[in-house]
Formats: sequence, structure tokens, C-alpha cells
Amino acid sequence: MKKFLRYSAPVLVLAAGFVIVQILVAAKPEPEKNDDEARPISLYVDEVKSETVTVSVKTQGEVRPKTEIDLIPQVSGRIVAMSESFREGAEFTPDSVLMKIDDTDYQLAAVRAEARVAEAQTALEREFATAKMKEEEWRDGRKDQEPTPFALNLTQVAEAEAKLLSARADLRKARLDLERTEIRVPFYGRVRDRTAGVGQVVTAGTKVGRVFSIDVAEIRLPLTDSQLVELKLPLGYKADDPLTAPQVNFRASLGSRDFFWKGHIVRVDAAVNQDTRLIYATSEVIDPYGLGATEGMPLAVGMFVSAEIEGVTEQAAYVMPRLALRNKDTVYVINDENRLEIRTVNVLSTSEDHVMVSSGVSPGEHVVTSTLPNAVDGMQAEPVFRQANG
Repeated sequence: MKKFLRYSAPVLVLAAGFVIVQILVAAKPEPEKNDDEARPISLYVDEVKSETVTVSVKTQGEVRPKTEIDLIPQVSGRIVAMSESFREGAEFTPDSVLMKIDDTDYQLAAVRAEARVAEAQTALEREFATAKMKEEEWRDGRKDQEPTPFALNLTQVAEAEAKLLSARADLRKARLDLERTEIRVPFYGRVRDRTAGVGQVVTAGTKVGRVFSIDVAEIRLPLTDSQLVELKLPLGYKADDPLTAPQVNFRASLGSRDFFWKGHIVRVDAAVNQDTRLIYATSEVIDPYGLGATEGMPLAVGMFVSAEIEGVTEQAAYVMPRLALRNKDTVYVINDENRLEIRTVNVLSTSEDHVMVSSGVSPGEHVVTSTLPNAVDGMQAEPVFRQANG
């Protein structure tokens, strides 16, 4: 009996302890249940509106001249004069003399060429007279056989005519070289740089400066294929009349001010750029340093500008505040049950204040404009209108 009690006592103690614990757990009062629902979050909203708009496309580019050339003399010599218009940044008019090369040798060459022309003319007249006399002699001699061209001096006449043509060509070349001692440009322009000065000897083919035209400025604008389709412009497009082509509004920040200029799309490349997979459209601004300037600020060559190309056709769009757009194509909508819906939209255009989309929302729906870092689809929300609280 003692042996039984020694082995069974621990088991009895454990069993008693387990029974006591179960009694205490059963007697513990249950925690009070909170039947209150989670409080909905208040969010600022704005109403989606339907409008008929002309969607514009935004891009950017660098201003460049329509024509830019290196000034390279076609004759050699020492520079004896240089115009004040031939300085960096200076403006010049068409056919004005920018630089003068010493023309003494070329004047002498022209005189010698004139003398050779006179000599060849005299030789030709002499051969004509000889040919006439030989023709008379042959006719008076009543010879039965036909005379050869050489016998009638016709071959000598042809040779004299060829020499006269050659002499006249040499004279034209001498006079042309004389004209080329004056460096002229056939357009209104400005000087980008100059690499020669008075007294310097230059050779034909040596660059002495670089100039560009200022009648028209060009800006090449990169476009995606979707933007090109949006603008209804085909590859290889060329405007019949630049003034009726799609308009482009340019903007650039200089200092603390923004300046604006207007231009037009005149052509679109006929091929896609292999490196960027973009299509480039070329726009023009007429007289960028004159009438095309804004408040005296020209659209200068080398300036980097933002561009907004106006669309050509109207279409329906849903307009909402810019704050409603999350990431690139997401908006939060509070439905009629005050539940949050996360929607994907097709963005047509954006500005600083508004965004226009073609799908994903409906007119009259409420889009969230508040900051909401942890949005959950279906979460309870209370819409708050800013105007109502204003």
C-alpha cells in the first residue's frame, strides 16, 4: 500500500491542479466586445466633369537656325579689311561684304585674261578672212573636185573659235576670282564665331568663321508614336502653308521670368529614330530675332525650350484636379456607398492644375484629392468638398 501511494501521489497532485485551473478559467469573466465599427477617414474630393477639349501634346527641344554655314574663302590671299558686322554676335544684311582679301594679283590676272580674249578675237577674224579668200580662189580656179575643210581654211577657223572660247572662259574665271576676294553671305544672319583677322594670310578652303540665318528658327521636337497619332500627323508630313499648320507654343525660363513664342509644325520625319524609337517633328518660328521676339526677347539659337503642340480635333474628355492623379494613371474614387475604389485611367493631357482622361471615371463621380499614403480598395471614407468648407 505504501508503495502504491508513493507512485500515485504525484499523479493525483497534477490531476488536482489541472481541475483547479479549468475551474478558474471557466470562472473568468469574458472581455467586453466592442461592437462599434471603424471610424471612416475624411477625404477631400472633387467632382469629375465632362468637357469637349482639344488635347495638346507637350515636348521639348533646342532652337537651331534653319541655315548655318562655315565661311570658307574660295581664293587665297592676305585679309586687308573686315566689316564691323563680322564679329561674334553681330548682325549682317544679305550680300554685305564681311571680309576683303587683297585683290591686286586677281586684278592683274583679269587684265591678262582680257588681253588673251582680244588676241583670240583678232586671230579668229584673221582666219575668217583667210577662209573667204580661199573660197573665192577655189571658185575662180574652176576646179572640178570638192575642196577639203582644210583647203578652205575652215579647220583653222574652228581652232580659232575654240581658242576664243577658252580665252573667254579664262576671263570669266579671272573675274570670278576677283569677285571672290570679297566674302559675302546671301541672307540676313548673325555671326557665331570668327577665326581670322586683318593682316592674316588665308588659303582657299580655310575656315575663317561661322554664321547662321535669322529669318527662320527651327526646333526639332521628339514625339512618341501615340503623340503623333493624337496630333493626327502622318510620318513624312509636310505643311502646305506654315501659317495654317499645327501651332506650337514655346516657353523658356530666363532669370525669374517665363517667355513665350509661337511657331508651327512644318514637317515630320519620314522615319523612326533607330536609337530612341521616337519620331521628330520640325517646327519653325518666323523672324525669331525681330517680329517673332517676345517683349524684346528673341528666340535665340541654342536656347532649350518647352513646347506644347495644339491638337487639331476636338474630343470628349473627363476633367479633374491634377491632385487626383496618383502615379501615372491611378485615381481614387469614393462611390455612392462611401467606399474607396482604386481606378486606372487613360490620361490624355495634364497641366499644373488639371488632368484630362478618356476613360476610368464617369461625370459626377467624386475623386479624392487628399494625400492618402496607404489606400486600400473598399475602405470606408467620408467625402469632404473643399468648396463647402471654404
